[in-house]
Amino acid sequence: MAKARSMKRNDSMIKGAVRALQRKLSRSRRSDELVPEDVKEGHFAVLAVNDDEPKRFVVSLNCLSDPVFLRLLELAEEDFGFSQEGALAIPCKASELQSIIEGSQGFRGRVC
Repeated sequence: MAKARSMKRNDSMIKGAVRALQRKLSRSRRSDELVPEDVKEGHFAVLAVNDDEPKRFVVSLNCLSDPVFLRLLELAEEDFGFSQEGALAIPCKASELQSIIEGSQGFRGRVC
């Protein structure tokens, strides 16, 4: 019973993180600010910030189906909130984020 409650709470947190990201992406597409040319439709920019110098990645929205990437979004919400401007800061080393993205390529046949 406790496991079911924990799973439901985690599912609710993930859905909240996804909704916040969707709102952020929607606002940036409607506003007058320019979206960088390398951020194509169906993608968003993130920054791996646990290195000396942050590294920027452009990832597919399909990554939102990957449980490991969703956990990173939860950590980002805990550390930074979702009121950030520009690329979404992720508390992760660039090399670790790169491995997660590459590992996600096989996740349900989708490419992050």
